[in-house]
Amino acid sequence: MNSAVEAILADRALTVVRAPEIPDPVALADSLAGAGIRAVELTFTTPGVLEYIGDIAKAGVGVIGAGTVLTRDQAQSAIDAGAQFLVTPGISEQVAEVAAQREIPVVMGAFTPSEVMWAMELGAAAVKIFPAKALGPGYLKDLHGPFPDVRLIPSGGVNAGNAADFLAHGAVAVTAGTDVVPPAAVAAGEWAEIASRAATFVRALH
Repeated sequence: MNSAVEAILADRALTVVRAPEIPDPVALADSLAGAGIRAVELTFTTPGVLEYIGDIAKAGVGVIGAGTVLTRDQAQSAIDAGAQFLVTPGISEQVAEVAAQREIPVVMGAFTPSEVMWAMELGAAAVKIFPAKALGPGYLKDLHGPFPDVRLIPSGGVNAGNAADFLAHGAVAVTAGTDVVPPAAVAAGEWAEIASRAATFVRALH
């Protein structure tokens, strides 16, 4: 099993960061890893994201991934920068092909049963159910009826108040978003605040 996937499954969580800027990406990753969330997904919606990914990869802090990966070129450039896993918002054959060629796991976004099937056919290491808040934790239990062995990771609307419910209904891990990494706090470099939020989120998983 890939080390990035191992970390996500062991921690039962990863963090997706969407921010206008990240003044110290290594400090961000360190604050999250110290609180118990090693896998950090930086998205292509953040300007200069490849440089941030590279900084974290070179520092060797936690596990760094690229999110909102939409194209073949983005997938290639993210891996070249040091991304250890890729995350897509939806189904992408292009991204799946690059991930397979480069032997990098991809967490592929899906919502419907047909999309879950498609993601698995494309070799997804796990399936991101997005937006998870639309149907709530019970939807994961429904999906596990026909797909008992698929690794499901809910994203979108997951917080300290409902994360444990998603895990109880079959998620192998959950995605912490603005509940842990508010864009304004990231842009302001409030690492102690983020570490505190991450610790609260991790405690809620148990």
